[in-house]
Amino acid sequence: MKTWKSNWEASQKRYLDWWQQKGIVLSMWEHLDKEGAPHEDVPVNAQAKDLNQFWFDPDWRSDYLHYKMSGYSYMADILPVANTQLGPGSMGAILGAELEGREDTIWIRDQAGFDGNIVLKEDNRWWLLHQELLKKCRQKSQDKYFVGMPDLVEGLDVLASLKGPDNALMDLIMDPEGSLQQLQAINKAWFDVFDHLYDIINVNGEMAFCYFSIWGPGKVAKLQCDISVMISEEDFRTFSLPFLKEQCEHLDYTLYHLDGVDAIRHLDAVLELKQLNAVQWTPGVGQPQGGDPRWYDLYKKVLASGKSVMINWVQLNELEALLDNIGNQGLNIQMDFKSEKDIEKALNIVEKYR
Repeated sequence: MKTWKSNWEASQKRYLDWWQQKGIVLSMWEHLDKEGAPHEDVPVNAQAKDLNQFWFDPDWRSDYLHYKMSGYSYMADILPVANTQLGPGSMGAILGAELEGREDTIWIRDQAGFDGNIVLKEDNRWWLLHQELLKKCRQKSQDKYFVGMPDLVEGLDVLASLKGPDNALMDLIMDPEGSLQQLQAINKAWFDVFDHLYDIINVNGEMAFCYFSIWGPGKVAKLQCDISVMISEEDFRTFSLPFLKEQCEHLDYTLYHLDGVDAIRHLDAVLELKQLNAVQWTPGVGQPQGGDPRWYDLYKKVLASGKSVMINWVQLNELEALLDNIGNQGLNIQMDFKSEKDIEKALNIVEKYR
């Protein structure tokens, strides 16, 4: 792959090591602009007419992403991956919910009059948009960067986006068998969608995932169950864990997104997933972020289970203490970089631990 990332081979090795609970990846979730000239002179497209064009026009958005990727920094282990997400949880829209573009994200609106049937329809406009956007991005990229897998989301979170969270939660009590059947149907559709999109975006069998910027040979994804903060440990094991297990078995490399302090009670169950490779921790709104010492024991627990860990929004002044306390193996540290000078300072620290 003739990527714009000049140190790609070194970063590849570090990502492969990380999946195997070794070494340190130093990266960031999104991107920042590089200093000096862009990687290539790419013309900027006209300003989007509205939010619908910004998010949902595949011609405009693929041009925009190509332009942005040409000017980003890929120092350290920052991935050259175009963020093609159509909302966190766009699998819900593929199965019948609606998307609404906002300034900084896309909202999923539950399906009006949801009848309980979950079927992947080939003529669904959001499914067609996913395919068209990724094809146009891949064509423009010319393998100078990866076209990221959108953040489809799966399981209970998708069921909540189809019927609304209150209805989804109530049905776990009132109609558990029906809920399990719907979750199985979501898993089947998710496998079909993921595999089809993988065929569009993979580069010689390698792919990258938009959210949290992960890469690997084969099929790679971030998995989650954010609604788990509202269910018991028993219900998590009944309505989430079996489907997560199927997903881990279907994919080559997997990262579980543990979101919020109320989700920590499910960590033991998550760590039982033998084929899960890594866990990412998101403390949530109002909590200290990933580099805070109060989370050290959580990271140590994940590492002791034989999984790798991803630590997000770490500040420069937290980095050295973090490494002193949790070691130097199996870490993907996502920094809160503001400039390339920040990246250089972080690299100087990390090299001492490598």
